[in-house]
Amino acid sequence: MSRIGKEPISIPAGVEVKTETSQVRIKGPKGELMVDLHPKIKLAVEGNIIQLDKLDNTRIAREQWGLRRSLVNNAVVGVSKGFEKTLEVVGVGYKVDLQGKTIVLNVGFSHPVKIDLPKSVNAKVDKNKITLSGIDKQEVGELAAVIRRIRPPEPYKGKGIKYENEQIRRKAGKSGGK
Repeated sequence: MSRIGKEPISIPAGVEVKTETSQVRIKGPKGELMVDLHPKIKLAVEGNIIQLDKLDNTRIAREQWGLRRSLVNNAVVGVSKGFEKTLEVVGVGYKVDLQGKTIVLNVGFSHPVKIDLPKSVNAKVDKNKITLSGIDKQEVGELAAVIRRIRPPEPYKGKGIKYENEQIRRKAGKSGGK
């Protein structure tokens, strides 16, 4: 049974929640998001609290209860505070540049790698750090994963693109056993 679905979601000041037939529209100071609801899940807004309930006790309803609660909570947090991921580019000669809505990475390939940013995600580049921010948690996380996948960190020298707080497990090289 989902323990996540039981938790109520508090609505911060400045955030509006409107329920439609199969969607929830959440509007806040940073923007607006839509979250789809499953037919077996009921959403109730009472004052400044959102409560989700399942209509029956089937397996699908129990699964969707916790999932939809997390999605609605992420949307509420996104339109009020936003989400942010920071990536670090580590390596001699590795460079990052932001040209409009395109991130240009020089990470040891024969050509620069260009990544176009979606409309809802903003980026800041400061030396070797890329900071992605936006209101949609899934989009920010997916873009960060796509950028990291271009040159994942390697275990011998630690070169590559890594998350800011990621720990790289280092290995000894050929002479490490002597």
